[in-house]
Amino acid sequence: MSLIQQFSNQFEQEALTTRKMLSRVPNDKYDWKPHQKSMTIKQLATHIGELPGWIKMTLTTDGLDFAQNPYKPEDINNTTELMEYFEKNIEEGRAYLQESYEADLENDWTLRNGETVYSVGPKKDMLRVTISQIIHHRAQLGVYLRLLNIPIPGSYGPSADESF
Repeated sequence: MSLIQQFSNQFEQEALTTRKMLSRVPNDKYDWKPHQKSMTIKQLATHIGELPGWIKMTLTTDGLDFAQNPYKPEDINNTTELMEYFEKNIEEGRAYLQESYEADLENDWTLRNGETVYSVGPKKDMLRVTISQIIHHRAQLGVYLRLLNIPIPGSYGPSADESF
């Protein structure tokens, strides 16, 4: 199995779990955050929703420079918009996880902010980071939802809310 196919398989599995988690974000809590240093649910969920779009960027560019491309998150204001945004980015990511990009996976990809370089490494590593970021931030969202007493869907098996 090619590396692209392995990424694609994991991407599809994580999309199922992420979809369940994002669908639980309550419309009336978009400004809520558990701590003053934390992101709001809106910021966190929007970031999770955009991450599948990083697949295209990783496979079709040599990097991202925030000094040249300032971060501008999508303005998401309810869960319907959130789910539409996530699905759009899932479709885009899926479209780029194709065998034609396999040969490019060893090419370097750089994340920077002007002269400050955060990371340089093969595109395959950035794909792994992208999927890991989806998982990481989804887990954060699970904590937010737990603190709001919203039942958590299972990720790799049943959650405590789904156990008997």
